[in-house]
Amino acid sequence: MTTKLHNIFSSFDSLRGVSPSLSDHDEDTDEESSGMVVEKSKVQKPPLYKIIMHNDDYTTMEFVILVLKKFFLKSDGQANEIMLSVHQKGSGICGTYTFEVAETKIIHVNRFSKENGHPLKVTLEEE
Repeated sequence: MTTKLHNIFSSFDSLRGVSPSLSDHDEDTDEESSGMVVEKSKVQKPPLYKIIMHNDDYTTMEFVILVLKKFFLKSDGQANEIMLSVHQKGSGICGTYTFEVAETKIIHVNRFSKENGHPLKVTLEEE
């Protein structure tokens, strides 16, 4: 790096309260003031889970579409497509989420279905 650019970056770092020696480090390590090199760990993406809706003989197609739009934010077309998959193939994928989000959505769907007198079944499956 040229001296002029180095001085500009050093000025910015001093304004932010960063030691100039800390601004020149490579991406995988970080040097502390004690001279120790600390490796940065890479954060892994959390596993994803599919929410699967299952067909039954009692839940209406209209209710399935309502659930898909209300809880999974599907458009009319998407909800209709998933509903037809549930009706014709026996199941359909509502969406893919992290475990906590998927678990919460299932709890809300089950509660809403029960409150409205439908035995709609949704399950969780790791992707």
